[in-house]
Amino acid sequence: MSAAQDAIQDATSEVACDVLVIGGGTAGPMAALKAKLRNPAARVILLEKANVKRSGAISMGMDGLNNAVIPGYATPEQYTKEITIANDGICDQAPVYKYAENCFEIIQELDRFGIRFQRDGNGDYDVKKVHHLGTYVLPMPNGDTVKKALYRQLRKAQVLISNRFMATRLLNAPDGAVAGAVAVNTRTAEFLVIRAKAVILCLGAAGRLGLPHSGYLWGTYENAANSGDGYSMAYHAGAGLANLECFQINPLIKDYNGPACAYVAGPFGAYTANSEGNRFIECDYWSGQMMQEFYNELSSGKGPVFLKLDHLHADTVSEIETILHKVERPSRGRFHENRGTDYRSRMVEMHISEVGFCSGHSASGVFVDEFARTTVPGLYSAGDMANVPHNYMLGAFTNGAVAGEHAIDHAGAIDLPEIDAEAVARERERVLAPTRRADGIPPNQIEYKTRRFVNDYLQPPKVTAKMEIGQWRFAEIREDLETRMVARDSHELMRALEASSILDCAEMAAHASLYRTESRWGLYHNRTDFPEKNDAEWFCHTILRKVEGRMVSEKRPITPYIVPIEADERGAYDRQRVRKQA
Repeated sequence: MSAAQDAIQDATSEVACDVLVIGGGTAGPMAALKAKLRNPAARVILLEKANVKRSGAISMGMDGLNNAVIPGYATPEQYTKEITIANDGICDQAPVYKYAENCFEIIQELDRFGIRFQRDGNGDYDVKKVHHLGTYVLPMPNGDTVKKALYRQLRKAQVLISNRFMATRLLNAPDGAVAGAVAVNTRTAEFLVIRAKAVILCLGAAGRLGLPHSGYLWGTYENAANSGDGYSMAYHAGAGLANLECFQINPLIKDYNGPACAYVAGPFGAYTANSEGNRFIECDYWSGQMMQEFYNELSSGKGPVFLKLDHLHADTVSEIETILHKVERPSRGRFHENRGTDYRSRMVEMHISEVGFCSGHSASGVFVDEFARTTVPGLYSAGDMANVPHNYMLGAFTNGAVAGEHAIDHAGAIDLPEIDAEAVARERERVLAPTRRADGIPPNQIEYKTRRFVNDYLQPPKVTAKMEIGQWRFAEIREDLETRMVARDSHELMRALEASSILDCAEMAAHASLYRTESRWGLYHNRTDFPEKNDAEWFCHTILRKVEGRMVSEKRPITPYIVPIEADERGAYDRQRVRKQA
């Protein structure tokens, strides 16, 4: 791109709509589609800072569904129980149960879109077992077509798509309800004020929070475009965010920004092993306790940890390669080839990912109910940034559909809220401040320092004194960000806005982690000075919000369970380590 194309332009425009959906990855397009189909006369805008055709965590597709609740294999009750146990009991079951009831219908709809799911010889869905209790994994032979198929549906329904616009702040009406958003064009820096009766946040995980061991800013486990913008916007709009101390930490290929995929290879007979080639965990389904055992083994004399496939038949390995090397992360095969790693003869070295926020693999996100409503009237959220635990891609599709249908009904019952012109002016000043400095600190340096300090001071096992130092360091970075950060063109301005969101998330991560004075979720919230789980005081959600400009946390009781959990079932995911054989 030339300098002229990337130059900052001084312009502002305003539009209005019934429903504004922010985020064009997985949940956002489905939310926009369902809203438009429910009320074809409504004005629905889908806003994306990249291009909806190839954006989000599934930009290159997906190798399978991790949590398909299919009749004959699982029931909503069974799935709700599984996720409640996997998330250490900290779970409002209503949204999980609603997902489990609705997701099979979404699978069938995706099938009609042309997204194929693996079937057995009888023509039934070929569901695999990976979870500790149930059977929910459904491979996708043509998973690379997901975004293309979804985009076709959006065009067919005539959803209004605004690519290359990055939302920066939500707007509140005088009564506190959501009233729209402010966005900036990532190519020109032109401002767009969008008034809306309802807003759905679908901006994915906070993937650029911790720094990968490689040191590369973009070498993240999650889609690197997911910089926590949705978490930041929800916070500044006054929404409650739940359980942000429950970090996302995953097993990944050493030095490669992606999972080793024991999850995918497990049904074929692969498994996680130590350096002696021995299995040490019973189940490769991701949970905090599984990651704790992974961390323990990695730190022991039996580390490193590996994905073991070299015991499998060559034809089986070829089938696994077909899945892992062609969909979602096609660079995986080239990475192994350059390293001289052949699944048939060598185990694949694994490591631990950087920390992040993500409900898709843990439980940290904007608090929502079973209708995807946040604590701010008119504001909804779905996908990896909403706190429905262990959400994954199918959860984003399903809960996005729920959000879209409920939001369009809400919009139909109210008038367009008033917006605060002064708030728009303040946001314009905040956003453009880095462009008005002749010299200063570039955004990549602000981002690198923030994320390095996340590793230094917040990485589990968590230590109180380190987290407190981290808060001081983040405050120093905040001063630099607000007074010295410089953006020389519109692309760098986007990076500056992302750096601000990342810093917001770092501060929230420290605050939430200090607030919950116990250890829970295995490695995700392992506090060395509070090493025990304390159900008497902490069997609850923690809700973080912005009150009068300050960050505060509070406890929120867990809604009584819909599906009872027996006492002997509660600790199922705590018993991950393989027991020694007599």
